[in-house]
Amino acid sequence: MPCLLLIIALVTPRLAVFVLWLFGWFNGVFPNIIWPILGFIFLPSTLLWYSAVAHWYHGVWTPFNIAILVVAMLIDLSPAGGRRRRD
Repeated sequence: MPCLLLIIALVTPRLAVFVLWLFGWFNGVFPNIIWPILGFIFLPSTLLWYSAVAHWYHGVWTPFNIAILVVAMLIDLSPAGGRRRRD
């Protein structure tokens, strides 16, 4: 099951966030509901990694965790449409 969730998270992070929300994995990670909603809309991969650090590493940010957070932000902010054609 964890490997399947990892594949879902890499392919469709919003679906993974929704599944984790259904199982109550985000309970106690965020102080209010606005941050998960904004993360779901704008930065789903970053939301997944932030909540993983809060859940598995108890909120301790090491250089490794920060590096993966930067990679997740780059994935979220990169253009998905590929290269635009110039006419």
